[in-house]
Amino acid sequence: MKYFSTRGGDERLSFEEAVLTGLAPNGGLYIPLEIPSLPENWEALWADYTFQQLSHAILSLFISPDEISSKELQILIDRSYENFRHPEVTPVVPIGDKLHVLELWHGPTYAFKDVALQLLGNLFEFFLKRRNVGKVGKARDKLTVVGATSGDTGSAAIYGLRNKLDISIFILHPKGRVSPIQEAQMTTVTDPNVHNIAVKGTFDDCQDIVKALFADKEFNATHRLGAINSINWARILAQTVYYFSAYFHVKRQLPSPSAQIQFVVPSGNFGDALAGWYAKRMGLPMAQLGIATNANDILARFWQTGRYEKNDASSGPGSGGVKETLSPAMDILVSSNFERLLWYLAFESLQGDESAETKRLKACEVLKGWMDSVKIDGKAVVPTAVLELARKEFVADRASDSLTAETIKSYYTAKPPYIADPHTAVGLAVARVFAQYNEPNIHQVVLSTAHPAKFSEAVTMSLSGMGLDFDKEVLPEEFKGLLEKPRRVKDVEAAEVALVKHVIEKALEHDTEVQEAKAHSGKVSS
Repeated sequence: MKYFSTRGGDERLSFEEAVLTGLAPNGGLYIPLEIPSLPENWEALWADYTFQQLSHAILSLFISPDEISSKELQILIDRSYENFRHPEVTPVVPIGDKLHVLELWHGPTYAFKDVALQLLGNLFEFFLKRRNVGKVGKARDKLTVVGATSGDTGSAAIYGLRNKLDISIFILHPKGRVSPIQEAQMTTVTDPNVHNIAVKGTFDDCQDIVKALFADKEFNATHRLGAINSINWARILAQTVYYFSAYFHVKRQLPSPSAQIQFVVPSGNFGDALAGWYAKRMGLPMAQLGIATNANDILARFWQTGRYEKNDASSGPGSGGVKETLSPAMDILVSSNFERLLWYLAFESLQGDESAETKRLKACEVLKGWMDSVKIDGKAVVPTAVLELARKEFVADRASDSLTAETIKSYYTAKPPYIADPHTAVGLAVARVFAQYNEPNIHQVVLSTAHPAKFSEAVTMSLSGMGLDFDKEVLPEEFKGLLEKPRRVKDVEAAEVALVKHVIEKALEHDTEVQEAKAHSGKVSS
């Protein structure tokens, strides 16, 4: 299996190269040359698999055994999920008639990002160890991981990469725009290879800085940048697994063989939803995927109008910019992973009998035109045929803050009660809208992306006067006292690439000394 950039070029990368490179030099995202089909007997064969066994079966379709042997892959997977708090890794919980919640937050940082980032951290370490065999006293392959976070990606990446040999990690977050618990989870990790950078700006500013660093050929070549945001293909691949896991879990409970499952995904950067689309294209049966956004609704507006537009022009002057909401992980202007879906929509809308390779090249040209338009004009408008293709496989809608708070309250007062974080609540609110138009045989699975304790202010505000004992009913033991722990973070007073570069280069000087001493001493992270 080879991988290429959505924006064209002659590169055909192996899985290892795609994972270590992250973002393509031309600014595109790596996707596989082909989407593999499931084995003919997959449903019978995989029905009783554990999450780890499912992960091995699915990842093996995309990773050649010449790159990672079957045994090595299973070891990496087992190590990645050994510290999850639930034996099923991503359990499914029924919370209403035809309604389930897929809990993705049982990993180390209580967020769905752990599922992919624990694996990605182990992949980084595996590839570097292999490249550095026998390099005692010689220059070693190293990775400088740079990522942007609106909250959960940062802590999950840090927990996946802390204390890893030959890896330094730099996480940019918008200062004051992540929840207190999220900020504490990141900044209280004091491993020497972990660096937090608080940028005065928005998540999109942080994301733009990261992309600019990757586009800087000299800086990238000097420091060998690695990506942990969902622009990294490995993250998308890892997240496809829990769609299969949930499918088997729910299917065992469905009343008839004709019943269908609709997954509803709270979506910001579109990575989680895209993983579901890949699962569907591989052959996993499902109804239309549901996209749920908050007031930062670039995705919902796309499915309404065919305009992929940073700001809602219909709202009039002063409507631009990121809106702060109760669900901050979704407070973004541009959904980075949407580029991958747009490429497939461009490819499948092409007419004619050309070869697949010719169509791929044409789709890259079309996609690049759209993304250039977004960068220059703040928007891209796709043809009607492309929008119709998108509407066949997705539905999308939005939820306001008031509706999000009402939804948290309604499920807390339900029988049995369920406490949802605000992002999950966005999914639950929009799922109710979709349910009004669904066929009677459709059962919904809403992806629950974070533990409610990570967003204590939104939850307690929504349940004010309801008698909630937050410490007893919500707060995990691991969070107690977290806000009082010492922190290590570097403030950057403007969203400028040069300022962030300076912070990274200064920190790497120290990291190099520490890492070399560690390598010479023979100490390797577990």
